Amino acid sequence: MRTIKEKIRKHPCSVLMLFCLMFIASPFFCPFSMAQDTKPKVGKQSQDNEFVFTPQWTAQAQFAGYYVAEAKGFYRDAGVKVKIEHPSSTEPAMSRLRQNKCQATTLQLCQAMEIVDGGIPLVNILQTSMNNAMVIVSSRGKDPLTQKGAKVGIWSVGFGQLAICMSIKDHLDYEWIRFAQNTNLFVAGALDATLAMSYNEYYQLVQAGMKVSEKTVYRFCDHGYNVQEDGVYMNRDYFEKHKEQAMRFAKASRKGWEWAAQHPEETLDIVMSYTNKANIATNRVMQRLMLKEVLRLQVDRESQKREFRLRPDMVRKASQLMVENHMLSRPITYEELMPKK
Repeated sequence: MRTIKEKIRKHPCSVLMLFCLMFIASPFFCPFSMAQDTKPKVGKQSQDNEFVFTPQWTAQAQFAGYYVAEAKGFYRDAGVKVKIEHPSSTEPAMSRLRQNKCQATTLQLCQAMEIVDGGIPLVNILQTSMNNAMVIVSSRGKDPLTQKGAKVGIWSVGFGQLAICMSIKDHLDYEWIRFAQNTNLFVAGALDATLAMSYNEYYQLVQAGMKVSEKTVYRFCDHGYNVQEDGVYMNRDYFEKHKEQAMRFAKASRKGWEWAAQHPEETLDIVMSYTNKANIATNRVMQRLMLKEVLRLQVDRESQKREFRLRPDMVRKASQLMVENHMLSRPITYEELMPKK
């Protein structure tokens, strides 16, 4: 059985094109790393009364609830002094967490499992995503399931674990081409298809004038791969020593998301203040689309409610898929990811 590194092959022409397009068109480089093999390092601790939160990406509506909680004073009211610090290309989110430069970050469930499997114990203190947002968008009007052996873009920072499982299970034998920001390579015609998030890159492609349809878009959540994504995680050792602070942060963050769902336009004002301050190349239309989709993905399909909880059945499904396809050395359980009672 090939290793995951062997499955995700670099294509010389694509890599060259990636660097050319990235420096021409991309406002930022990849700010997140999936390093798994490094134990937490001892670094300079933040002040005891300050809780530093680092989202896994640069400022955008994907993290609107946390911005709202800070802007509306929900963290202050909860007695937690929160500072939101975004990652950078030289200091990704997980690296900041390992070095004690932040107390919490956001991770997708599959990512968190890989990190725990790599020896870093994590605990989930808040789950925002209840549904999977990943899609495959194909070019030239083709169905992704008919493109056996196709060159398919995959994030160089992770996020594509379920897609690798699907390719193996359905005998598609995709050739995975790594990218930092996928719309450039795909729009340029260097890829047959690309992975995208329904709240982010999918809309970037639409704004770029790409024609998409149900025939050319494969939604993982509709094909047996509906595994939760974003949740808030922290190092378990820190959590055990600061449980009250951690749960106050989680409760105030949930309040921020609930407020965002009720006040989308005012939430967008807050989001845009963050993107403008960080000089992110975006616009209000894009962020409105992202916010709407992120909020939709927070509603559980079965209960039709925002549950803000990690589902044990989805943990089991993700663990089974990843173990079967050699992305985990052992099963990761729901209990390993949750606070101990």
